[in-house]
Amino acid sequence: MKKMKKSDNQFGFSLEADDRTEEEKLRQKAAKKSGLVPSLGLGQEAPKAPMDTDYQEEMEETKPQIRFNLNFDKAIRGEETHSSKRDSNTFSITKLFEAVACRDVQQLAGLHQYLHQNMKKLSDSLYQSYGKTALMKALLHLKDGRNETVELLINISEKMGDTMEFVNAAYTSTYYKGQTALHIAIERRSISYVKLLVSKGADVHAKACGIFFQPHDGPNFYFGELPLSLAACTNQPDVVDFLMKNQYQRADPKMTDSQGNTVLHALVVVADNSLDNTEFITNMYDRILKTAAQLHPKLKLEDIENNKGLTPLKMAAKTGKIMLFSHILKREFQGSDTKHLSRKFTEWVYGPINCSLYDLASVDSYEDNSVLEILVYGSDIPNRHEMLQTEPLNNLLESKWKMFAGRMFCLNFLVYFLYLIIFTVIAYHKDEKMSLSITHSTVGYLYLSGLLLTAVANCFFFLIGIIDMKRKRPKLKTLLIDGYYEILFFFQGALFLASAGLYLCSREEYLGFLVVCLALSWVNLLYFSRGDIHMGIYSIMIQKMILSDILRFLFVYVVYLFGFSAAVVTLLIEPPVKNNTLTKERSLFTPVASDESCVKPTFRNISYTTLQLFKFTIGMGDMEFTEHYRYKEVFYVLLIGYIILTYILLLNMLIALMNRTVERTAMESTSIWKLQRAITILDMEKRLPFCLRRRFRCGVEKNLGTALGNDLRRCFRVEEVNWNKWNINLGKINEDPGCWDRVQQPASDTDTLPNRSNRGRSWRGLFKLESSRQQRQTYQSTEMDPLRTTPV
Repeated sequence: MKKMKKSDNQFGFSLEADDRTEEEKLRQKAAKKSGLVPSLGLGQEAPKAPMDTDYQEEMEETKPQIRFNLNFDKAIRGEETHSSKRDSNTFSITKLFEAVACRDVQQLAGLHQYLHQNMKKLSDSLYQSYGKTALMKALLHLKDGRNETVELLINISEKMGDTMEFVNAAYTSTYYKGQTALHIAIERRSISYVKLLVSKGADVHAKACGIFFQPHDGPNFYFGELPLSLAACTNQPDVVDFLMKNQYQRADPKMTDSQGNTVLHALVVVADNSLDNTEFITNMYDRILKTAAQLHPKLKLEDIENNKGLTPLKMAAKTGKIMLFSHILKREFQGSDTKHLSRKFTEWVYGPINCSLYDLASVDSYEDNSVLEILVYGSDIPNRHEMLQTEPLNNLLESKWKMFAGRMFCLNFLVYFLYLIIFTVIAYHKDEKMSLSITHSTVGYLYLSGLLLTAVANCFFFLIGIIDMKRKRPKLKTLLIDGYYEILFFFQGALFLASAGLYLCSREEYLGFLVVCLALSWVNLLYFSRGDIHMGIYSIMIQKMILSDILRFLFVYVVYLFGFSAAVVTLLIEPPVKNNTLTKERSLFTPVASDESCVKPTFRNISYTTLQLFKFTIGMGDMEFTEHYRYKEVFYVLLIGYIILTYILLLNMLIALMNRTVERTAMESTSIWKLQRAITILDMEKRLPFCLRRRFRCGVEKNLGTALGNDLRRCFRVEEVNWNKWNINLGKINEDPGCWDRVQQPASDTDTLPNRSNRGRSWRGLFKLESSRQQRQTYQSTEMDPLRTTPV
């Protein structure tokens, strides 16, 4: 049963009138059965596409509901209506849709009179198909931005008293659910009809949440569901201004959609890093920020998080929108009324040199779920290597490395190298009798101490590996790319624990786990190569080749190896054993006494065959064992084919692929090395106690004195060189360049010790060279402060 519509009458509901005769109802049912009007039946949805068409449209089947039948007494009174005359005076949904699609006002002559006489309204369900009304149909068929039937329909609805219901009617199908006439008017870029609809009571917060308006595989356009988001994402600044400033109902910029996204989040979603797209996205982003600040001075629109806990800045980092991400980080407004919206402030300038203050809110890893953490630990983020090179992230990471991470890294290297020496000595002097007794001597105590230290260290590696994987919750791709050494350290600890367990159980198999753990421990020493750029790049190339070329080669090679091994074992038949004395060569697998005859393994042994074929791959194979076998020709064919496919084809292909990997990695190895070092920096920072993390926090507390009054923010100083932008009409905080006052004065409570070295460097600091394409490169300068006679 259909839900009754709310009305203004005293009963709180209204009935719809139905003037169709029984003959018309039967004719419509017959048409549906014959396929002239497709019937989907109950529980089915309208066709997904198109949203509107000039061809015959699939109409929704009329559902059973309670209606007031106007023709119930005509048969009793003996009145008959001629079909032809009735059809010309009746307005069905099909006739109404055809009239508005043709933009023909003449076809709608007498519509108001018909509705009034038959007690109908344009918002009735009989005039809707899956929620689609004649008004929506008319807006979908604009020509030169006009369709005169739109005004006519709205005027009629006003006279019938259902303007609000008619204007705010929404699609009901799952595919286009929630879309209203206002959405369509915005999509058709008609600001005149947007103004008309809003003035008639259109809801500016209606949400189009159908499947087509959600991100998924297949045709879709996600714009944030709200009319304001749709206007912003389709680059209509005049519509955006009207929706936010109109006198009827203003669009609230902090309104969120079903995913918790505001209009700023929606702009981040539709950004695609192209120049044209970025230009309009950044302009629209700034426009909405300024307008929202004028209307709601205390509103912090950029601080609103969506359902995933992401602000617009964090979402830009998470989705790899590097151009919009860089714009947000470097956004600087010069106007006094909008300066507080900036994230970058020019502190002082001198010639081409300028010192900028970057807002660290949501950026520094001191906060949870910061931009740095998102980029460093997000292995599936595109462009994250380039994004980490933008300011202030590049200098921020460099500052953290110099402040604490570099020294901690060197200390970890020395401790790990000492662990390797102790582990190697302990493993070399292992107790072959597997005795748990302790020798009461200096050597015995030293051995026990070294064993305990090795066990504690490997337990630490094992537990840290579990904690890191639980905290990062990595995917397989993350583990293989970013967590390469973390996995190796985890397995190193696991192997040692397995070896210790077998040793306590007096099992000789402990030795195998022990030696593998020892070898892996020395391999993991390469982890500390990321402390130096040259060794780090070399280690990256090895890692790339192992994880890409060698893994693929081994997969194909193992297929060939076991395939040909099985074929050889199946083919050959052993000759009968002779009574003569066999050669006294030792067997590869079963050693015997020197005075006994040994049985030489044959190609009937699968393990021996696999080993021999592997020797053929590296050019060490021997085919003399086949002299006494039958079907030697087939055997030779198999061997030759195997050698061609593996020794000639696969090995040379591996060499070619590794050469290409080296060339490709050499171009991006510096960025990868910086990323790996950034991972190390953040891992070390997470392990610091809170008191030390606060002590080593980067940046400085600065009162920027914006329109908000006491605008106290934590900022990070970056000194830059820009030969394309000189000190002309630049908004700045300090008149004098340099940091001489901060060098002479003691550190205050809001200026922590770790930042004094960063702020006192002036001309010796890290400068950035910016080319004509705004690409900057950091370098070291040893010049003196131009305002001083002695070096800073």
